[in-house]
Amino acid sequence: MKANVGGIDRILRITIGLVLVALAVTGTVGPWGWIGLVPLATGALGFCPLYPLFGFSSCPLKK
Repeated sequence: MKANVGGIDRILRITIGLVLVALAVTGTVGPWGWIGLVPLATGALGFCPLYPLFGFSSCPLKK
């Protein structure tokens, strides 16, 4: 797996994932909040499996 999630993208994914999971734990949004595990995992790993399918990467180019 080659990293394809850049810095700001990672921070946003982790933040959104944590918020959704926290809302699910408190019962505010119900079980749909557990979908926050997906952006949390992709942000933590730095790899999004959908990006290669669309030929996209938010990582800066290495020279």
